[in-house]
Amino acid sequence: MAEITAALVKDLREKSGVGMMDCKNALQETGGDMEAAMELLRKKGLSKAEKKSGRAAAEGLVAGKVSADGKTGALIELNAETDFVGKNDTFQGAARDIAEVALTSEGVEAIAAAKTAKGEVVSDVVTGMIATIGENMRLRRSARLSVSQGSVSLYLHNAQGDGVGRLGVIVALEGAGDQATLKEVGRKIALHVAGTPTPPLALSPDDLDPAAVEKEKKFLTDQAVESGKPIGVVEKMIEGRIRKWQEEVVLLKQPFVMNPDQTIEQLVAETAKQTGSPVSLKGFVRFALGEGVEKAESPDFAAEVASLSGQS
Repeated sequence: MAEITAALVKDLREKSGVGMMDCKNALQETGGDMEAAMELLRKKGLSKAEKKSGRAAAEGLVAGKVSADGKTGALIELNAETDFVGKNDTFQGAARDIAEVALTSEGVEAIAAAKTAKGEVVSDVVTGMIATIGENMRLRRSARLSVSQGSVSLYLHNAQGDGVGRLGVIVALEGAGDQATLKEVGRKIALHVAGTPTPPLALSPDDLDPAAVEKEKKFLTDQAVESGKPIGVVEKMIEGRIRKWQEEVVLLKQPFVMNPDQTIEQLVAETAKQTGSPVSLKGFVRFALGEGVEKAESPDFAAEVASLSGQS
């Protein structure tokens, strides 16, 4: 029987993503056989997968993919309970595979029922990882943008590996001009969307959610009324402030982060002149990992490793 060292447990932990104590127990049950321990963890985990479905999952990865012709792009968010799992090769590979599925299947339900390029049903892939890794996971959301002519560009911020990160943006530029130019400009706009201090809420003022506009109006009105100004003055103030707010939160009106003297709308117009053909910004999608999801506390894996040091 092989000695169950902390290094061996750590190796299984890195390969499987499962907790340290579970890895140690699996190795003890299989006499230190790494492959047998992996299979044991998988079998044990499948029976527990359903029980984990109610646990908060706000970590994981955002994965993005652009089609070979550059005309379709997709983003998906695949959640797990801890940030450690986002560094797991199996989890990253699954996220990439699911993003590729999202190029041709729209919506979480359709993607979950579809097969990856490896012939595996996406929902089965996720369930299998829950079983093996031992954390709740879910395909939370997806988005896809396409153009008939032009380019869809992808930018992944805080990349954790090829095609995966903690924040992803896709941008669709429609146009018949030079595709390489459109792709590069689209990537710059995607970088802007990822990095601007005020993430855009919509493409243009007309695209803003009416509920968001009303919420902002109420906030500004309450603020102005508290200052003691007459209602007639307040109404005029609000009209101007709402216009200013819209310019701050719609993408086309925002100052370009790489050139604050130029708006995104002006950048698109400049690109049209450069390519000699009309260009329009058709849409954008921004996924930040875990936004709007209740965060769960991460286990202290360093403490787990330390507790196992010197044990056999």
